[in-house]
Amino acid sequence: MTPNEIISDPFAVFALSVVVLWISVRIGAFLHTRWNLEESEHEDFGVILAATLTLLGLIIGFSFSMAVSRYDQRKNYEEEEANAIGTEYVRSDLLHAADAARIRALLKNYLDQRVLFYQSRDERQLRQVDIDTAQLQTELWSAVRAPSTAQPTAVSALAASGMNDVLNSQGYTQAAWRNRIPVAAWGLMAAIAICCNVMLGYGTRGARWRAPLPLIMPFVVSISFLLIADIVSPRGGLIRVNPQNLLSLSQSLQAH
Repeated sequence: MTPNEIISDPFAVFALSVVVLWISVRIGAFLHTRWNLEESEHEDFGVILAATLTLLGLIIGFSFSMAVSRYDQRKNYEEEEANAIGTEYVRSDLLHAADAARIRALLKNYLDQRVLFYQSRDERQLRQVDIDTAQLQTELWSAVRAPSTAQPTAVSALAASGMNDVLNSQGYTQAAWRNRIPVAAWGLMAAIAICCNVMLGYGTRGARWRAPLPLIMPFVVSISFLLIADIVSPRGGLIRVNPQNLLSLSQSLQAH
């Protein structure tokens, strides 16, 4: 698996983190048996360990904030998509009846594809959704361009502007779903976590690394990585953006 594929799977991130950080604790405990600190150095070691753990906590906090901001961005664009589609559906009344009927039918099909985009996890289905979405976008723009070109009035321009918002909102959503925490940031965070766990293992006494207490830190840090990866991954985890606004609009249009 490539690094991008790993960070897109929160459970793979958790499993890999547990193994790597647990090995880090063992390495630290092994180093303790080979190289002991003098009594005068224990206090300095404790200060360094506390500072390193504090730094790890800050890095995890900043990464969590980055993940939440990306999740909120995806939710906001889902709402904007629903508003843009609903507005254009209403503005189609400004055109001739035949053009309005065609645009409304296309918008309903387009709305179904947008809902599938949010709900589907199957890669093959997602590729088909992208193809169908691109085709519907071409048809939608053609449907609104024809009457706007034939009769270039302020009313037809308003309908064309609304369709432009519909198409742009999909592009913004696509960009937001591709906006992840960089792999380099994950690597730096993992490096700091490894250093912390090596030092934690080193701070044990003799064979005490076998006790469960030093293994709590790798497990807790791995859960933190799992949560961050889950929030920042649009499809790979349990925390996902529910297209409630698009579903509500779909039900409203079906009733209409």
